[in-house]
Amino acid sequence: MQIFKEKALLTAYLKTIWDKNCAIGFVPTMGALHQGHLSLIKKSLAENDYNVVSIFVNPTQFNNSQDLEKYPRTLEIDIEKIRTICSDCIVFAPSVDDIYEGKTNSKSFNYDGIEHEMEGKHRPGHFDGVGTIVKKLFEIVKPTNAYFGEKDFQQLQIVKKLVAKNDLKVNIIGCPIFREANGLAMSSRNERLSIKDRDEASIIYNSLLTAKEKFGTKSANEVSNWVKHSLEKNKNLTLEYFEIADETTLKTCIRKSKHKKYRAFIAVFIDNIRLIDNISLN
Repeated sequence: MQIFKEKALLTAYLKTIWDKNCAIGFVPTMGALHQGHLSLIKKSLAENDYNVVSIFVNPTQFNNSQDLEKYPRTLEIDIEKIRTICSDCIVFAPSVDDIYEGKTNSKSFNYDGIEHEMEGKHRPGHFDGVGTIVKKLFEIVKPTNAYFGEKDFQQLQIVKKLVAKNDLKVNIIGCPIFREANGLAMSSRNERLSIKDRDEASIIYNSLLTAKEKFGTKSANEVSNWVKHSLEKNKNLTLEYFEIADETTLKTCIRKSKHKKYRAFIAVFIDNIRLIDNISLN
């Protein structure tokens, strides 16, 4: 396994691979790896000649300084987890200064409006930070294929827009959500949950499953109201938003159309720990 902490050294190494015209798979992560991350790496391994995994907690996509400070950082453990499934992966774990060259600022991006929905409404500047780091990483790695989990479905759509608008030569591949035994979507933030909180968090996925069932016969507004009233009963959980939206535009569904694909999105706080999830409704 090759481990690089400086982009100049990684670039020098990758140049020998670019010259071979081989397929490079790329899995960008913020570390604290779980089985969901490992599933992305496994898919990359199956579809590419070489594979790069980045581990970098990107400060410009956090609009909450405490969230950034508390975000788990477990680099050595992450490397060992990667090693269990891939002995020859390339790991890129740079410093903030190396990536941002002393100027830790995000650039402004236009994603045709999808950046203003859901996460964009509640996390100002978040998707500018995402676009900034993803574009930087793509330019450093120059991957053939890049893999993103559908748990962050809005982010997945944002990255696809980023690639199209900047004419980046990389295929973006979305991968299914990995879940814990109780249905909770796997997330690095789950490690901060107590056993009790983790158990109670199962209500998130159960609410999405019920919303999907109800969406077959109820209006989007009726389903949304049911979810909101249902979650209000749990005093340990605070709903930030629940939205039923068009998968492509991410605009809130007002009236259902049989010609569109819809998805339900949710964000909640449990003991000040923010969790998101989503489910296809079609």
